[in-house]
Amino acid sequence: MVSPGFIDMHGHSDYTLLVNPFADSKVRQGVTTEVIGNCGQSAAPILGEAREEAERIAERYEISVDWTYMGEYLEKLKGNISINVAALVGFGTVRLSVMGYEAREPSDDELSQMKSLIARSIDEGAVGISTGLRYVPQSYAKTEEVIELAKVVAEKGGIYTSHIRDEGDGGRLIEAIEEAIRIGREAGIPVEISHLKILAKPLWHLCDDMLNIIERAREEGVKVTADQYPYRASGTSLMAWIPKWAKEGGYEKLVQRLEDPETRKKIKEELSKVIEIRGGGENALISRFEPNPSFEGKNLAEVAEEMGLSVIDAAIKLVEMAAREKKGVGIVNFNQSEENIRKIMRKPWVMVGTDGYALKPEGVLSKGVAHPRSYGTFPRILGRYVREEGILSLEEAIRKMTSLPASKLGFKDRGIIREGMAADIVVFDPEKVIDRATYMNPHQFPEGIEYVIVNGELVVDKGRHTGKLPGEVLTLK
Repeated sequence: MVSPGFIDMHGHSDYTLLVNPFADSKVRQGVTTEVIGNCGQSAAPILGEAREEAERIAERYEISVDWTYMGEYLEKLKGNISINVAALVGFGTVRLSVMGYEAREPSDDELSQMKSLIARSIDEGAVGISTGLRYVPQSYAKTEEVIELAKVVAEKGGIYTSHIRDEGDGGRLIEAIEEAIRIGREAGIPVEISHLKILAKPLWHLCDDMLNIIERAREEGVKVTADQYPYRASGTSLMAWIPKWAKEGGYEKLVQRLEDPETRKKIKEELSKVIEIRGGGENALISRFEPNPSFEGKNLAEVAEEMGLSVIDAAIKLVEMAAREKKGVGIVNFNQSEENIRKIMRKPWVMVGTDGYALKPEGVLSKGVAHPRSYGTFPRILGRYVREEGILSLEEAIRKMTSLPASKLGFKDRGIIREGMAADIVVFDPEKVIDRATYMNPHQFPEGIEYVIVNGELVVDKGRHTGKLPGEVLTLK
């Protein structure tokens, strides 16, 4: 089968492309374009505390931070990547640049500074703004603040993408969906709901309600769409399960609160509820833990047993250890239902996103137990959900991977095969294509993706990377 190149609507390769411009795990699954800067976290602009955070991330990847603004960052990618990149400017990164971890409304001057940074980022090549309202410091922002900033992007023709404020574990899923729609309506901007899902079993039954709310908004003229990865497990940080109030002021303040017995007890109580609603310690796999890498690949219950602690005490201990070193605790969490995954996938306005990174089975990018979606998302849909289960027709699956995201992004020269279009092309065997990456052994390339062409150059030849770097930075036309 010959297909347009796949567009990864939701990726996080902002830093990993600087480590490995060949983007092996993405291009080997047929991805020719990745949208980076998602969930409110982008590589630029980085000022103040955002720069400190960027330097911590860069240290993990053994690279240096030698840029500040979006244009400077994108210049580093130009002519030096195997796939195309479209960048979003992250609201969290911008807020961190201006306000740090302050849990309050911005002053008029701070709001003006954030608007200026966002406008500059779009002018320098970003295609929209992303939010991750689940994460601090973004979670401290009221809806009205986000609307004001989204208006800046709307005026320049960009889009708004959002990891919504609550995907189920806080019990306010419907309100979070409605907030994303409200932002789109009042800012006059197209909305993309990131990795649409319900990750708390007590709310699984709300899937039809959630989808109906989105479809009503679409009928009313709000340009709202979504993306999805085809896995039961999500990937996040254990830090995201700590209550927002406990993280105000950053890592040092969190450590101070954990050292106070009464405050520690309160944090423990709230974290315990989140762990329970997300399926318990058995369903939380440690994917990355720099203070003690031997914990990686074990679930929270196993780590607790090894430490001689209860699950909740072990979780608090991991958070404390990571916070003292200003590190994260990567978690792969099994929290979704297959029935809901299929329901969401069938919707014609849902496209495909890995929510993953451009990785490689060797070197620094092979560290930890990555989520398999970084290697297997697109082949998994084609092999399992199209060929084996018939959830989608092949044509519909390809549309969701190509022309639908290209249309959302406003890329008129991508997403279909036609004379005069950019030559981003994937050739795959529909009878063989399948993912091989697993939760315990994720660094495995898929089968059946034979050739990948990016901007007319052969990057994957008979399943092997050619070493070519023809990728471009795609911007608003």
